[in-house]
Amino acid sequence: MSKKNIALLTIILAILVDQIVKIYVKTHFFLGEEVKVFDWFKIYFVENNGMAMGFEFGGKGGKLFLTLFRLVAVGGIIYWLVNSIKKNLPTIVLISVALILAGALGNIIDSVFYGVLFNTPYGEEVATLFSDTPYGELFYGKVVDMFYFPIWEGFLPEWIPFVGGDSFTFFQYIFNPADSYITIGVVLLFLFSKKAFPKEEKPTE
Repeated sequence: MSKKNIALLTIILAILVDQIVKIYVKTHFFLGEEVKVFDWFKIYFVENNGMAMGFEFGGKGGKLFLTLFRLVAVGGIIYWLVNSIKKNLPTIVLISVALILAGALGNIIDSVFYGVLFNTPYGEEVATLFSDTPYGELFYGKVVDMFYFPIWEGFLPEWIPFVGGDSFTFFQYIFNPADSYITIGVVLLFLFSKKAFPKEEKPTE
């Protein structure tokens, strides 16, 4: 299989898994529902209306700006991937960039389309796909998150500056498959940085 096809297959499979998981959770879990898989791993359905890790960004206008910025960023990542293929960089590098692209696209799908595809359920109801009463508009969807790893919960030692004695959870952020792809892609690029960013040899005089 060519490197181009490997990259395309990685993107397609990653986005499919991301969207299948998100749609399943959204149509089978009510908002805030939690299922314990292990003590240190839970499926916890929340929606992210802003940036990664639940941060908000400037209300409705900020939401639109963020979505458009992501679309522009995706264009840059596509250029990066195409250029990497042309340079015949190692397969692991192409997979890394493809994962980052798939992660960005996965969350963009939520932001752009989920507002017009799903309704807003009440109480312990679940959302309906292709609803006649969607909860939002195009470009104003919410990103679905569900993976929660509270590996350790407790109080920080008093001697730690500023936060000593406070309640703390590691890892407290809830994320989705698309976020995982971006993280894995970045880590792989860091591990294989010499292959990903080869130094151009200076011509000898």
